[in-house]
Amino acid sequence: MLIGEYIHTIDEKNRVSLPFKFRKELGKKVIITPGLDQCLFVFKISEWEKVSKRLAGSDSDLSFLKSDKRSFNRFMFGRAAEVEVDSIGRILVPDFLKERIKLSGKAAIIGVEDRVEIWNDKEWVKYREVVEKQADQLAEKL
Repeated sequence: MLIGEYIHTIDEKNRVSLPFKFRKELGKKVIITPGLDQCLFVFKISEWEKVSKRLAGSDSDLSFLKSDKRSFNRFMFGRAAEVEVDSIGRILVPDFLKERIKLSGKAAIIGVEDRVEIWNDKEWVKYREVVEKQADQLAEKL
């Protein structure tokens, strides 16, 4: 299980170091893709395969006929990249994903059970503060 919050520096080559605990869980290759709420999602390969099957799944083998499904799949698959975890635990964040969340300087690396999220550190703090104030109401809705 991927849990915890870490702040790591983005180096001049767009690499960010994954926390040691995450490296063991994720393996040597990961999928990085646009996430929701202004973050990036990082999946281990086996988890990405599960997500892919669920996104592609439908009551019909003609799921590409549904506009919302096509649009979301383009969003997730079209901008996804397979990246290697180097020998010291860094991954390269592609420029187009880095720009999407305005990532520079420092990144918040968040473990969210089955995936890792990468956030612009300042945006993460804002988001976290809002959610912390709503935690009771959010729990009630679950």
